[in-house]
Amino acid sequence: MKLYSTNNKDLRVSFQEAVFNSMPQDKGLYMPVEIPELEKEFIANIEKYSLREIAYKIASTLLKDEIPAADLKALIEDAANFDAPVVKLAEQTFVLELFHGPSLAFKDFGARFMSRVMAYFLKDGEQLLDVLVATSGDTGGAVALGFLGVPNTRVTILFPKGKVSEVQRLQLTTNGKNIRAIAVDGTFDDCQALVKQAFADEELNLKFRLTSANSINIARLIPQTFYYFNAYAQLKRQGFSDVVFSVPSGNFGNIGAGLLAYKMGLPVHQFIAATNANDTVPRFLETGVYETKPSVQTYANAMDVGAPSNWVRIMDLFKEDRKVLQELVKAYRFTDDETLAGIAEIFEKFNYVACPHTAIAYLATKAYAEKNPNDESAKVFLSTAHVCKFPEVFSKEMLAKIELPEQVKSLKNNPELYDELGKDFEGFKGYLLGE
Repeated sequence: MKLYSTNNKDLRVSFQEAVFNSMPQDKGLYMPVEIPELEKEFIANIEKYSLREIAYKIASTLLKDEIPAADLKALIEDAANFDAPVVKLAEQTFVLELFHGPSLAFKDFGARFMSRVMAYFLKDGEQLLDVLVATSGDTGGAVALGFLGVPNTRVTILFPKGKVSEVQRLQLTTNGKNIRAIAVDGTFDDCQALVKQAFADEELNLKFRLTSANSINIARLIPQTFYYFNAYAQLKRQGFSDVVFSVPSGNFGNIGAGLLAYKMGLPVHQFIAATNANDTVPRFLETGVYETKPSVQTYANAMDVGAPSNWVRIMDLFKEDRKVLQELVKAYRFTDDETLAGIAEIFEKFNYVACPHTAIAYLATKAYAEKNPNDESAKVFLSTAHVCKFPEVFSKEMLAKIELPEQVKSLKNNPELYDELGKDFEGFKGYLLGE
């Protein structure tokens, strides 16, 4: 598998190099030179395969000879050792539950795969691998658990102080060992900017072996395609041959993986990008003007991203053609008040408790269905996080239905360990250098 930079189509690096370097020096993002399509026979019979069998097929098709077959199978069996069920709510309405992994968020798929790929490629005696990650809520917890105890690695997680939920914060700050957490006095965009500046800093790159665990890393993107194909397999078993996916979107890595799956042959009828007040992409699709803005804090905090990094990948996938994207990706945005109303509506109609991100994806599905009443495809909205992470948005009746997972109960007994920094790069650089 060879990759190029979105800023330099002539560049060629190996998968291993892209995994460890995360981001090209030209500040682009790595993309596969070739995106192979899965065999039509496999797609036609996909309902016969399990999640892990589907995952191996996708990974082996993309990676080719980067990792031997037996090692890749073992890696996937270990990384994707939990389910992602499609739950039927109404005749054409389904929710894809992606929160059954150890950190209770969809990002377990990417973080666990990436950490195991890195561990596989790491050799004894090599320089310590320093993993830098910015999180708006769930990425950090998934990365922390994915890398906890992995030899020869050190993870530094930056999160916006006071802008993540209690459970999300505890997942970042109660690990110890090779995991460090920093509360940044700013927004997620400030955290992401610090990580990007670190990768571009010559002194830090000379002293440390830096890599990222954010969705800018291609090893995060690839495994997120697994659950799109697996969802389609589940729907085929229920008689559907076409599907609409509604994806809660912040940094646009999740929907980016869905669009990569589409390029590999997934029969998707329509993608829906569901956002909150941070609506950079919906505005671009409407106006043709790509204008980032400071992120706004909302109840759906993992989507509070004003400058979504992965949009450049999506534009690259479709050769910068906004008209094609306008057809394939419909975008909707919703306020906090609408999000709360959506949570209440899902509970009232389906007796189902949904987190704020999931509610936004549901509202976008509903908006699309109202505009396309004759579309008989399966409408699937993605549920990206367990509801226990957002207790402040639920009524007493909803809270009574929420069963607290054992891993969350144990978190509250562990001491928190984290540092606090401002959003200036010199302060962060000094922290990394131990000054």
